[in-house]
Amino acid sequence: MINQQAARRFQLVFQSPEYLGCVSSEHDGVQIFDAGVDCPGGLEAGLSLARLCMGDLADVQIVPLDASEYGVNQGVWVRTDQPIMSCLGCQYAGWPVKADDFFAMGSGPMRLARGREEVLESLKLSERVSEVVGVLETEVLPNEAALSKIANDCRVELSGVRLAVAPATSIAGSVQVVARSVETALHKLHELHFDVGTIVSSTGVAPLPPPAKRGDFVQGIGRTNDAMLYGATVTLWVDHDDDAIEDVIERVPAGSSPDYGQPFAKIFKGYNYDFYQVDPLLFSPARVTIHNLRSGKTFDSGELQLSVLRESFSV
Repeated sequence: MINQQAARRFQLVFQSPEYLGCVSSEHDGVQIFDAGVDCPGGLEAGLSLARLCMGDLADVQIVPLDASEYGVNQGVWVRTDQPIMSCLGCQYAGWPVKADDFFAMGSGPMRLARGREEVLESLKLSERVSEVVGVLETEVLPNEAALSKIANDCRVELSGVRLAVAPATSIAGSVQVVARSVETALHKLHELHFDVGTIVSSTGVAPLPPPAKRGDFVQGIGRTNDAMLYGATVTLWVDHDDDAIEDVIERVPAGSSPDYGQPFAKIFKGYNYDFYQVDPLLFSPARVTIHNLRSGKTFDSGELQLSVLRESFSV
């Protein structure tokens, strides 16, 4: 079970938070690993969150980048040979967790236990477990109502809930969001009705932006989204017909969306800060390369946008 696998990694960080600049606590039986709400967190904490998000099915690293291409000299690199389960089954932030005045974007393998999203239903991804692991992107720790909702929706006891929490404005939060390069490519392909089951392996890299000002939610999601839309490069190895790849390759990169071309914070403002009104086809990498194992051909589309990255990152 993926949640059980992720729970083992969760315990590693939960039991030694001080070495990661984090705080571990229990609330109503729920284990909470705070990686940036009431503590500084850090890069290693961010890598841990990213791995938890992906069900511990991926390798995630901080790697050097050429600042003349990306605007910054550090990036987040991801590799997985289980792209469907790690990205769409676990990492995709498809669960808006709402309870009273609490809101967070929920991701991680706990989504498999809840099993209510279209992408999970269409790909037949689910599991019944006694403990679940999730990652919440939020500026505050979850309240009692939110904890109860997560437990009820996942059909587990409160004592079976494990949550890692960090805002996008924190170091750890930035890392875990920017680690979604491959996930955005797969989700876009799924939306384009491409058979994502033919994807065998994948890698992705995206620039790690400077953290936004603490509490500046718009700048936080703006910079992390821009890292993806204008700076992420994804490579996929697939076993499919060339015609199917040719049909979608030009539509996969973010540049295929009419909203593309300016920093996400400005796009977001144009939709009155309603995340769910933004064109869903915008959320994809800047550049995508597909190697077809069946034919030996390579397909490539999209390009990096250094000027937008520099404007967004204020560099």
